[in-house]
Amino acid sequence: MHSPKLQKVDLNHDYPCPCRRRGRLVPITLTEAFGCNRCQQIFVLQENGYVIEQLSTTYPYKRAWRWTGHQWNVAHSSLARGYFPLTLAIIFGLLFLLLLTTLNSPLSASVTFRVIAALVLSMMLVLMLLLACRR
Repeated sequence: MHSPKLQKVDLNHDYPCPCRRRGRLVPITLTEAFGCNRCQQIFVLQENGYVIEQLSTTYPYKRAWRWTGHQWNVAHSSLARGYFPLTLAIIFGLLFLLLLTTLNSPLSASVTFRVIAALVLSMMLVLMLLLACRR
């Protein structure tokens, strides 16, 4: 399935609000911004006019959308794309530590220590996966 062709956002048109279905984005005079007539949010143009970004929000990450001509699609930031390789590196590092701990433990270490270390590292791996998949 291919992604729909993105269109440049025109400051002279109004668009549906990406936050709520009933609101409309109306251009704010003398700015490169839109305001929603329903939820009172302000959106600014980014990336040469192809992306709108929510200006003031309590959401920890900036929310952005791209216009396809019929609807808004969530625009993923380049920072979010950079987390995937980092997450994979951490997961593989944890797997390596897990194998290292279980297979090559010191001779003086007991089986109980190896099992506890493997469980702790496994729980860290599961937590890392949950955090990586959560949005």
